[in-house]
Amino acid sequence: MGAQWKQKHREAAANAKGKIFTKLAKEIAVAARGGADPTMNASLRMVVDAARKQSMPRDTIERAIKKGAGLLDGGANYDTVTYEGFAPHQVPVVVECLTENKNRTSSNVRLLFKKGQLAASGAVSWDFARLGLIEATGPAGADPDEAALESGADDLEPGEEGATVFYTAPTEVDAVAKALGERGWVVAKFSLVWKAKNPVTLGEAERAEVEAFLEALDDDDDVQNLFVGLA
Repeated sequence: MGAQWKQKHREAAANAKGKIFTKLAKEIAVAARGGADPTMNASLRMVVDAARKQSMPRDTIERAIKKGAGLLDGGANYDTVTYEGFAPHQVPVVVECLTENKNRTSSNVRLLFKKGQLAASGAVSWDFARLGLIEATGPAGADPDEAALESGADDLEPGEEGATVFYTAPTEVDAVAKALGERGWVVAKFSLVWKAKNPVTLGEAERAEVEAFLEALDDDDDVQNLFVGLA
């Protein structure tokens, strides 16, 4: 029984990694529309960096770039679609999707929001700030406040496992990430995010209900990113 459970666990882990690769490949393909050279395309550089940190194979990354840049037959034709709404207990949610079939995605998202509330555009995003996010770890003795000032970050907060999360204007995230790297900081990831201005605090039972709702949303192949106003 134990061996069977382990096998199922391995399969679940492989399936989860496969879903991550699928979502990253789509994001790479969309970013590559702006140019196939990551050194000249900051959006592509961000997602390629994220893919490498997930151990995505190089040939998979290169194929996604070529597909998005129109260098392969049957190039990528994904659209970005954003939905706004509320999870259970009125927790605000912004859902970013990448899809080649908007009707399918809309139908799926509406179904998934039955346990919450789908809202009109702008009904939720007004309570979020669109920002660049950089998660980095500094050299021994480094002062995060000084690093933020010198690199041009607008704000910062403690991250996990000793890291620091820096926030920037969306157009400055690539430049600030590079500036931190030049100062000896190891950048784990950088991306564009929606940051909740007034996150909701819930009890344990209510939080579990919200997390189950979010997991169901995230499991949909078209859902690329979830941003949640949950403390």
